[in-house]
Amino acid sequence: MYNKVIQNIKPLEFMWPVLNPFIFCVHHLDEYPEGNKEMGPAASLAGRYLGQDFTIKDGWRMYHGERVPGFPAHPHRGFETVTIVLDGFVDHSDSHGAAGRYGMGDVQWMTAGSGLQHCEMFPLRNRDRGNRLELFQIWLNLPKKDKFTEPHFKMLWAEQIPERSVSDQNGNKTTVKVFAGRYDGSVAPDPAPASWAADPEHGIQIWTIHIPEGGQWELPPDDPEVLRMLYYYKGGAMHISGMEVNPGKAIELLADQPVILEATEKDAFLIFMQGLPINEPVVQHGPFVMNTSEEIHQAISDYRTTQFGGWPWDRHDNVHPRQQGRFAKYSDGRMETPER
Repeated sequence: MYNKVIQNIKPLEFMWPVLNPFIFCVHHLDEYPEGNKEMGPAASLAGRYLGQDFTIKDGWRMYHGERVPGFPAHPHRGFETVTIVLDGFVDHSDSHGAAGRYGMGDVQWMTAGSGLQHCEMFPLRNRDRGNRLELFQIWLNLPKKDKFTEPHFKMLWAEQIPERSVSDQNGNKTTVKVFAGRYDGSVAPDPAPASWAADPEHGIQIWTIHIPEGGQWELPPDDPEVLRMLYYYKGGAMHISGMEVNPGKAIELLADQPVILEATEKDAFLIFMQGLPINEPVVQHGPFVMNTSEEIHQAISDYRTTQFGGWPWDRHDNVHPRQQGRFAKYSDGRMETPER
């Protein structure tokens, strides 16, 4: 223990350390070039390990994509994905016929439940300038009773996300965006209905925090049973509960005490996650997260047999038309666009 509040500090590598009930967190930041006619990079792909390109080259990666960057069709079962897009766009298509394009502050909350395939592609829509992409993807576990719930996704559009500005004694304004839970009277939109986050008693909070240079902000205390992690991903040296911390760190905190954060050098950018742990066994094999090894074997068998509904799209890296705006099409045929 470093002090009364900070329990542990770990480096941020490609996959960030997480605490139960979260099982995965990653920060994607890619400075993509202009797009070509297929909305892939208008640049040579020579020297890239296409299909497994996770190494930054020229400021960007193709990931599992071979024409368009992103993640072509792949299965999930037993958990949820929460995708927060700060910049750029993601094209969603899934095995239930649902689809969408979201970005620029939007969040997709997807419950994989009993199983589905989906693709997450990063269309490079701009042909005359770069296509910056920045997003967080978070995996949130489901308890045993909900692991076979019907797959579902919900859009939390940027226009719905509450943003709270709090001034310190010197007038410096810290901005908090509340993607899950609540902060200082601001309440996030409801998550997907079967989510562990749907019950306020579970204390799930997901916020982004921007503290200006010279600013001070207090993270309020909460139930001592919740587990909380603060990710400091961009800025200069700052003080957290009196300790100097540099960017690129995950800071595990006690929940029942307030924490003072001071941005002493540059603006500080952080993401905060907390929740009541799901006190059940966790067995993970790639895209399947269950409670036992037998359930993992069954998930693999079910996927081989059913393909979780098959793939109704012409391409496994399906993207939507270049001029298409933000939208969601649900498996029941319902269409949704952001309220303006």
